[in-house]
Amino acid sequence: MRIDFNRPPFVGKETEYIRQAVESNRMICGDGPFTKKCSAWMKEKFHTREALLTTSCTHALEMAAYLARIQPGDEVIMPSYTFVSTADAFVLRGATCVFVDIHPETMNIDETKIEDAITEKTKAIVPVHYAGVSCAMDEIMAIAEKHHLKVIEDAAQGVNAWYKGRALGTIGDFGCYSFHETKNYSMGEGGALFFQNEEYLEKAEILREKGTNRSKFFRGQIDKYTWVDYGSSYLPSDMNAAYLWAQLEEAEKINQKRLSIWNFYHEELKPLADRGLIEQPFIPEYASHNAHMYYIKVKNLETRTKLLEELKQQGILSVFHYVPLHSSEAGRKFGRFHGEDIYTTRESERLMRLPMYYSLSLEEAAEVVKALYRFFLKSE
Repeated sequence: MRIDFNRPPFVGKETEYIRQAVESNRMICGDGPFTKKCSAWMKEKFHTREALLTTSCTHALEMAAYLARIQPGDEVIMPSYTFVSTADAFVLRGATCVFVDIHPETMNIDETKIEDAITEKTKAIVPVHYAGVSCAMDEIMAIAEKHHLKVIEDAAQGVNAWYKGRALGTIGDFGCYSFHETKNYSMGEGGALFFQNEEYLEKAEILREKGTNRSKFFRGQIDKYTWVDYGSSYLPSDMNAAYLWAQLEEAEKINQKRLSIWNFYHEELKPLADRGLIEQPFIPEYASHNAHMYYIKVKNLETRTKLLEELKQQGILSVFHYVPLHSSEAGRKFGRFHGEDIYTTRESERLMRLPMYYSLSLEEAAEVVKALYRFFLKSE
């Protein structure tokens, strides 16, 4: 492709820091100096009591499901328009996913549909902050409090995005971040788990360290570590954390560059939206987004298919996104859709994502815009 859909972010010091982890620190396993730097940075930046780096957002979600004590037979409410990890984390605990419809404007869960989906088996709500745009968290938290439910934020796309001045991932009982190579800040594969209740810390550390109390040992709290509970290997290498640290140091620079691309797309494509040829993203007043993606919506699936192919022929890779989970084989096996699917499937078939990454130049973004104009003006 002449213009890729995504390229992993790289700011310049990543290689130096990885070399430092290997040669100077001589520690490439988990919880080394770079892991600690990243965790401390997130705790200060996002005002969260705890921030544990994990091997992926998938694993952060799995840890949250375990810490929230999700059991076989429980039900968990979430949107169907999300990545499979959102559901997998709870299916692994034996829970049933209950999908509800989304807002067509934001592609986020429709908070007005949640309460009707609650049963005596419901244990948690999982809002997914699509494209780094916050769900209506005040309403969701009020519903959760009323029905004594846990809230687990899937903020995979929401790093450095905010809801009424609060960082996404810090509002619910648990928040889960992704640092996959497609995200704003990357460590290749990686994630983070946030929570505010210190009572979860010891169990979370044990869970992350293969069921051992190794974290206490390294802090000098015990003279040896042993197997004490269920656990797995959710702790990333310090080399991965070294790569991430280089980007967290430049987090604002990355954020501003992505916002400049997002704003460029938004302004340049507005005439197409004004003519009813596309729909643009909607940002609610309560949300401060992070320019995780720029998407447009076209008339229907047929139009999207033709447009994606034409862009590809011009060397521009643009892609669609999720196939709604409830329409998949596993979705039908492990979950159910509550209420009517008014928007989830329809909107998912119209949405396509434009190239968006830190190293994308405005000149390249302008080429994408020109290609869109050529397609739509030809189609009129």
